[in-house]
Amino acid sequence: MLKRALYITTALRLSVKNNQLIIESKDKPEAMNSVPIEDIGYVIVENQQTTFTIPALNSLSENNVAVVFCGKNMMPCSMLLNLDSCTIQGERYRQQISATDTLKKYLWQQIIESKIKNQSNLLAKLGLDGDKLKPLYKNVKRGDADNREGVAAKIYWGELFGKGFYRYREGPPPNSLLNYGYSILRGAVARGLMGSGLFPAFGIFHRNRNNAFPLADDMMEPFRPYIDEVVYYLHNEGVDALNKDVKQHIVKTLFCDTKYERVTRPMDIGITYSCASLAKCFSGELKHLKFPILI
Repeated sequence: MLKRALYITTALRLSVKNNQLIIESKDKPEAMNSVPIEDIGYVIVENQQTTFTIPALNSLSENNVAVVFCGKNMMPCSMLLNLDSCTIQGERYRQQISATDTLKKYLWQQIIESKIKNQSNLLAKLGLDGDKLKPLYKNVKRGDADNREGVAAKIYWGELFGKGFYRYREGPPPNSLLNYGYSILRGAVARGLMGSGLFPAFGIFHRNRNNAFPLADDMMEPFRPYIDEVVYYLHNEGVDALNKDVKQHIVKTLFCDTKYERVTRPMDIGITYSCASLAKCFSGELKHLKFPILI
């Protein structure tokens, strides 16, 4: 079922009653709304005065809702995840831990192939030269041993935003829009991993000691071009600053159509499908990850 995203920018009090998330305005106590918790996939909390009851947080966690908290800079900084969202979670963890380096290199090869292919497809979709990337995604080695990802990135960003653009977190626009979009995408992927019984801290390629969600960073790679597409159009319209409307527009990307081999799914559901395929690769049920093809 397609889930809803709640974006909180005003001071609210959230509680739970009869499996409904009760939303009350602190400024207008008489203004009260409710949403079935089973319909919610994401809660993005930007207002620093918003409060939750413990039962509300527990109910959201039990329903595998990704609750993303923003810091004083209004950028996502932490999230709430369910530690018991799958009936065979312990088995999934053991399979992750016992995964061989050979398997991880094979999985990373597939991830990078899919990422670069989607980057190529996006450039072609925008009328840019996506053919430059074709030789790169067709010859990725196990573990991306010769760093085709890095080579492709240099070409990709130059085509997408111009030769003078450099992608880094503290860089000039539209880096801030990309940062926000990737943070929301990362939360969505972490939610999908937990729902599949996988632990986001056990990465395939990413393994920085300060990174709590390296597996989410691994699995989000092929989905990044969907965020890039939205940011490309915003940037071309002269929008380079984050505000409420821009953030909500970027969040809606989670529900755009993503085309898989035989079916089209909203990204929210597609992410879960991709994460489930990873769990099956760890268990030996599948050999190939399932990722969308950007068209």
